[in-house]
Parts: sequence; C-alpha cells; structure tokens
Amino acid sequence: MMDVRYKIREVLDMNKIDAFLKHARIGHLGMVDGQQPYVVPLNFVWSNGNIYFHGAGGGRRNKVVHENSEVCFTVCEEYGTITNPVPAKTDTAYMSVMISGEAKPVVNLDEATYMLQEMIDKYVPGYYTRPLSKQHVEKYQSAVFGGSVQVYRIDPQHISAKENPIEEGKMFQTE
Repeated sequence: MMDVRYKIREVLDMNKIDAFLKHARIGHLGMVDGQQPYVVPLNFVWSNGNIYFHGAGGGRRNKVVHENSEVCFTVCEEYGTITNPVPAKTDTAYMSVMISGEAKPVVNLDEATYMLQEMIDKYVPGYYTRPLSKQHVEKYQSAVFGGSVQVYRIDPQHISAKENPIEEGKMFQTE
C-alpha cells in the first residue's frame, strides 16, 4: 500500500508506465535467497505487458529464481534535483515503477527468439543487418559461463508507479 504522503506522486496512466518501461535501460531484479535479499541490475525488455530478461543458464540468479520464483522488478530514472529556497523542500525529479510477480523461464523457442530480438533492437538498434534466427538462439553458448542463454518472463501480479516530474526553472544547474 502506498504511503498517503506520496499519493499525489502515484502514476495510474498505464500508457505512461508502458512508455517509461519501453524506454528505461536498467532494471533491478529483487529475489529472496533463503532468508537473504538478493538484487541484480540487468538489461530488460517490456513487451506485451511482461518484463523479459536473459542471461547465462547457470549462476546464482537462476538458482534463486528456480527455488523461489516470486520477484520484484524495479525501474527508476532520476531526472535531476528540484531546488527550493527552503532546504527541506529541495527534492528529486524521477519516475519509478515496481512490478511484483513470478519469474518463469521461457521455454518456447519462438518466444525466446522474439524477445532476444527485442533486446537487440532496444540496446543496439540497427547494428545487425539480419534478424536473429531461432537456430542461433537454440545453439548459442555463453562465452562467459560456457552454458546456454536463458530467457525469463516476469508475469506481473501488481504494478505500482510514482513520479515527481521535472519543474522547469527549478532544476539545479551545475554550471
């Protein structure tokens, strides 16, 4: 439940949330490893109302998600500092989205290929001249860990968003 003080910052416009998630480049995947919190920053794609991410098929993240698939995914962008003559009213301009849900491995080759192509299009648009093939995805071996790449989908169960917009003429300038 959102704190009443920040109700005015709540974003309910799903079009705005959708545009923000399509643009943002880094998200933080929060998991529970036994009794320990574990958070990993990563690249992601927001598509069809789901978060997708990928990585080597082994490692701690995959082990933790396998043991407890309930996750929180947070994306935040900071736009600068809003100045005010009263120091206590100086604030930060930002937008953030928190998604709670279940992370599941994508086993469908068509879905995995499509999402990896979406990742390529987001992070290196126009770099590759040919689309990613299913055969490449199926056979790709990670150069880092020597294992295959695993694509995950987070099916959101709850989405919340907050924003403190830029206030023209009040943003702190360093020069």
